[in-house]
Amino acid sequence: MTFRVARRAPDERIFGRLASELVAELPERLSTRVLENARRIPDEPALVDGDIRWSYAELAREIGEACQWLVSLGIRPGDRVMMVGENSRALVAVLLAASELDAWVAIVNSRLSVKEIDLIRDHCLPRRVLYTSEASPDADEHGRRHGAESLVHPSLGALRVGALASSDPEPVSASGDEQVAAMIYTSGTTGTPKGVMLTHRGILYIASISGGMRHLGEGQRVYGVLPMSHVFGLSSVCMGSLYNGACLYTVPRFDAAMMLATLERERITVLQGVPAMYSRTLEFLRQRGQPLEAPALIYMSAGGSPMDADIKGRAEAVFGLTLHNGYGLTEASPTISQTRIDDRHASNTAGRVLPLLEYRLAPLDTGGDATEGEDEVGELWVRGPNVMKGYFRQPDATRAILTDDGWLNTGDIARFDEADQLYIVGRSKELIIRSGFNIYPPDVEAVINEHPDVTLSAVVGRQVSGNEEVVAFVQCEPGSNLDETTLHAFIAERLAPYKRPSQIVLMESLPATASGKILKGRLRDMAQGRDMP
Repeated sequence: MTFRVARRAPDERIFGRLASELVAELPERLSTRVLENARRIPDEPALVDGDIRWSYAELAREIGEACQWLVSLGIRPGDRVMMVGENSRALVAVLLAASELDAWVAIVNSRLSVKEIDLIRDHCLPRRVLYTSEASPDADEHGRRHGAESLVHPSLGALRVGALASSDPEPVSASGDEQVAAMIYTSGTTGTPKGVMLTHRGILYIASISGGMRHLGEGQRVYGVLPMSHVFGLSSVCMGSLYNGACLYTVPRFDAAMMLATLERERITVLQGVPAMYSRTLEFLRQRGQPLEAPALIYMSAGGSPMDADIKGRAEAVFGLTLHNGYGLTEASPTISQTRIDDRHASNTAGRVLPLLEYRLAPLDTGGDATEGEDEVGELWVRGPNVMKGYFRQPDATRAILTDDGWLNTGDIARFDEADQLYIVGRSKELIIRSGFNIYPPDVEAVINEHPDVTLSAVVGRQVSGNEEVVAFVQCEPGSNLDETTLHAFIAERLAPYKRPSQIVLMESLPATASGKILKGRLRDMAQGRDMP
């Protein structure tokens, strides 16, 4: 494969310090800096979980006690502990205690289906499975189904504990570059899910660099609604907060009313989410004619899925703040690029690549006719400390995406402008080739989302004889009378004929993960099948 010349993102100052200095001082384990914070700022708030509030000194004590508890459960260095649950103090304490014990934590969202949970468990072969019953009725149900023992932990709340298994531990490395801290599984209802092995150093690079770019530190209060079972919630929100001395609010699920109340009552300063979360929040405010009350909010960002200019503009108008953007993927721990805190982009750029990361573009070979500007578009590859160690016990899958010298194929189609701003054009596997023309779904979605009666949209390709068609799934505002004919006419005024959807499917809600990411695989199956709604 031919690559354009690789580039290295330059060093830069982050909150008064060079990125290279921050990277040089990264500890070898996730828990190290958190425990240092407990000695440095013992009385500063560290974590809020419902009515439970822990200072950094109290969090350190809970980590120590959780270590003893895990040892009593038979957890050894190199073991895998699978956590089925949703955001909670129990999940944070076990993650950091496992770090102290050199055990891995496989974090799995309890909202996955029975089949998905069982496939992951059978692939992970954990020493124990723990279920965060207090934070998640779904987790409790999975634990009950698996015959896990129910208990009420004095500090961590209601849990279920699975039976001790005879799985073999993995080798332990003193180096944070080699030692795995967490596994995040790609979910799926068919085949074998892939366990992404994330190292301590990879997660800490994101916590330090990405967190520093958001000016996280003492006194900041971070709304932690993004699931820790998703790497964005784990590395950027959870560890970004605790590494930098901020206070993390663990929130099991997104609920617009609860989030808005917390923004006001707790004077939240930092809000991170996915574009769909902001869209649904704006919808909630409009439905109730309710003004936004977020008196202390100073930073907000979106990630996890492409953000179009319409959602960005509407959110910024209501919140009165820049909606920052970023880009990454699970295999990169996750962040590859983000807008800087002083940026005020009107475009939907994903920002510049994080300092010191290497990146390059591979030219596309799609068989389609290049349109204007596409000579600068290519498949993005990256290399740096945040890149995963590989897929757990799946060497062939690892080799398919990760080279021996550490280059990761993101599978995303990207371009850079003259200011080195990164734009994600689409997923290479989601590229639609229609009559020889390349169609990038985000381009079509951005136009559809401009309609005032549209909340969300997702565009997929459908194979037909010798060609592909464009199918658009659209979620409308509640009470809207928008119909397909009207929306087709709206799109026709704004898109070239070859980009226009052959079919528009109006839905009450688009299928999505717990983090709000649209399940395009499910929509592609619907578009290809006969069971269209």
